[in-house]
Amino acid sequence: MNTENKAQKIRGTLTMLSASVCFSLGGLLIKMVPWNPLAINGVRNLIASCVIGLYICFTHHRIKVNFTVLAGAVCMAGVTTMFTIANKLTTAGNAIVLQYSAPIWIILLMFVFFGKKPSRLEAVTIILVLAGILCFFFDSLSTGKIVGDLIAFLSGLFYAGMFMLNQFEKGDPLSSIVIGQFLCGLVLSPMALRETVFSPSALAAVFILGTVQVGLAYILFSIGTRLTDPVTASIINAMEPILNPILVAVFYGEMLGGLSLIGAAIVVGSILFYNIRQTV
Repeated sequence: MNTENKAQKIRGTLTMLSASVCFSLGGLLIKMVPWNPLAINGVRNLIASCVIGLYICFTHHRIKVNFTVLAGAVCMAGVTTMFTIANKLTTAGNAIVLQYSAPIWIILLMFVFFGKKPSRLEAVTIILVLAGILCFFFDSLSTGKIVGDLIAFLSGLFYAGMFMLNQFEKGDPLSSIVIGQFLCGLVLSPMALRETVFSPSALAAVFILGTVQVGLAYILFSIGTRLTDPVTASIINAMEPILNPILVAVFYGEMLGGLSLIGAAIVVGSILFYNIRQTV
């Protein structure tokens, strides 16, 4: 590997790592804001759309508007909204790990809509991930948080939709992201006017959610995926569902249950193994 390629790989790794760290702040920051989750998601998306909009202007990226891009925008709005609601109804660890089940939704959707049968590796991965998800649900039966877990699991469906739509010829990830964020912010942010707590800590958390956890994170992610190979990207991306609940546990005192910890290990390990096997 020559010096230029080595430098590019290092930049790509550091960029992806930074993106994962930014994404992982979501659980903690959402817990810190005593607002309705829809209001939180509306304001953070409105701020994020401004941040990414500035990046688009700076890089002269041409925004596309077509059915595929708009469908991706709907998925973008859906995944951020459901993830925020889930964070309020269940633990942050449950929310992010269950959303991380997106590849399983992709495999199932490819079978339902395109008739692509799962390979042996995909079938085994589905079984393992579903076993891990059952651990979360059994744990939630005793804590009353099963509704939050179900919403988090469904957020993985919207997340899968984003990945699938962006693979089509007319798709454009950056266009879908900024349009989805802007529309979501436009519709939901007015709900913040009904809130009564506007403390400096709450406002700071919402601002960081919009600028760093969503806006900067997606910019870094779009750059990092261009500079790193799929194996490296998938390994680094697996840091988010691990770091997210750790930050919440350390700074907010929220812990995963015993079965949920086992489920998290099964889900993250299975998806990571699947991604690596798919790209080697």
